[in-house]
Amino acid sequence: MKGITEDHLYLDYFNQNEDCVLPLHTSISLFLLSYCDCKTFRVFLVLPGEITSDAQLRDKALPKDLDICFIKRCQLPLVVQSCCLPAVVEKNGRFCRAGLAVVLRHIVHKVYEADPAKEEILKLLGFKKTCLKACAEVSEWTRLCEISIPLAVENFLRVSPDQHPSIPEEIFQFEKKLGEPVRVHNDDKIRRQKVQQQKTFVKKASKDVSSQERGLAENVGSSPMELELSLALSMLTVQKIPVAPKREPSHIRKMKTSELPLLEHVFAEGLYFTLADVVLFPCIHLFFGFGKKHQENMLRLPLISSWYQRVQEVPGIKRAAIKCNMQFFQYLGPFSLPEEHLQSIYTADDPEEEHEDTLFTGGPRPTMTKLMKSGIEATFSLHPCPSWAVDWDTLPAAVNPREGKMSSDRAFRKQQQLNNMVALVTKLAKPGDKIVDFCSGGGHVGIVLAYILPSCQIALVENKELSLIRAKERSDVLGLNNIWFIQANMDYFKGTFNIGVALHACGVATDMVIERCIKVHAAFVISPCCYGFIQNTTKFGFPQSHQFKEVLSYKEHMVLCRFADQTAVQLPPERRQIGKHCMGLVDLDRAWGVERSNYSAQVISMEPEACSPKNNLIVGVPI
Repeated sequence: MKGITEDHLYLDYFNQNEDCVLPLHTSISLFLLSYCDCKTFRVFLVLPGEITSDAQLRDKALPKDLDICFIKRCQLPLVVQSCCLPAVVEKNGRFCRAGLAVVLRHIVHKVYEADPAKEEILKLLGFKKTCLKACAEVSEWTRLCEISIPLAVENFLRVSPDQHPSIPEEIFQFEKKLGEPVRVHNDDKIRRQKVQQQKTFVKKASKDVSSQERGLAENVGSSPMELELSLALSMLTVQKIPVAPKREPSHIRKMKTSELPLLEHVFAEGLYFTLADVVLFPCIHLFFGFGKKHQENMLRLPLISSWYQRVQEVPGIKRAAIKCNMQFFQYLGPFSLPEEHLQSIYTADDPEEEHEDTLFTGGPRPTMTKLMKSGIEATFSLHPCPSWAVDWDTLPAAVNPREGKMSSDRAFRKQQQLNNMVALVTKLAKPGDKIVDFCSGGGHVGIVLAYILPSCQIALVENKELSLIRAKERSDVLGLNNIWFIQANMDYFKGTFNIGVALHACGVATDMVIERCIKVHAAFVISPCCYGFIQNTTKFGFPQSHQFKEVLSYKEHMVLCRFADQTAVQLPPERRQIGKHCMGLVDLDRAWGVERSNYSAQVISMEPEACSPKNNLIVGVPI
């Protein structure tokens, strides 16, 4: 065992009702710790208000082999008080990981780091170690696992059983997911193996049925998921199960991909057991435990029922369940349903997918002309300090982007971008201010601000762990003591602050930063990027300002966004000019939208404009 620094894991406590005595995010985290047999964390359960722990409840709900302490919310480290739980903090207290998916992935990494022999634990992260890595803001699957299903189940459990609550839509989404074809990295090879298996099964079945039944056997093909199950089991056992000892016949190897049978789900993400299954299992277990009083509802979820029973057979799941006082339900499935009912579940239109066609033809000129006739044109305010620049030659190497892995030309342009950001922030900042660098990446903006403004507190918020680790290493070299690092999706940062900054926040990330700043009445300096990724979401609708809404439809606004990305230096000058104009219009709509919240907002171009193809700045100040 390697020597591992003990991290502190903070979990919410108390969500007590008859069926669920802990918040689901807490139950999921404890279940993973039990599954991994993890002892590298010191666990703190955070009590709300003045509530003290209930010994009887503690014995019922908590794993007995974990070192668990109870603390009050006011006793949380300052960096954790700015975040939603669950959260993990390193011993030095400056690096925090927050949010369910981020924390669970960190637990898996720490278990493997402590004992590299536990390769099966690392496999929870999937083939490319990307399971639940994409943040919930951009990944519907992460949002479903991390937020939607746990929240839906908790709400479901709060309803009185006498009211016969309906199955949450989010559960049906998971059922639909399990009915979709599976794609894996060696998809083509496995599907050809499935053809061979089906032919073998048909040949065997033909010997056991009458000639009248033979046609039925040929239509049935292989027994359900025989190949998929053997592959899944081979990943869960020490002794690998050979799937295809012989090469397929030439006629199978020559089959077109479109002619190959599709693979079926064994586990949540496909053939292999992953972290997504660990997240969803406690949710579905509680849902079924409550729903056992209404078994007619369960008849509508045959795929989830089969999945639930398969997960129970995964090595280590029963041991973890015993530790967490979970008693499995064995009455479920398999069920047989009318084909038309299955079709209604698996092929029904997803309400969230109902949106306007965003495939456009033609250029942006008609849209720009339409705005111009309404008196709306891209306008840029004067830069308040166009010649201000950081004296890079006098700063330590760790502050300078030239010391990174980027080319000298790119590093020089990065310096120019930082000149603009730092100039505007220093004009707004006061001693004692808290400044948050959202989408911070490697910390280019935040580290410069922390060094130049030692009287201010700087927090870096970033979802990518490696980028944030590099930023912390640079900070450690500089010996900065006014900077904190938070690995989290933006939604999990809840702290108050005075100024928010973001350099090249992609797509709707710009709008998320603006929303977070408005919520705490903070000023902001934001450089948008990736306009082509802008689209309507559950939070944001475009256009945003009433001035633009009166003139443009959503589709017309998307035309502007699409062409706003055409500012690359290799494009013809006229095309880049149109792209810049579209950028200005999109950001003008954002600025006007901000003004509804009692802000003064303006759009500024970086100086010099050549420092970046995405050279707009949106500056907002509370009135």
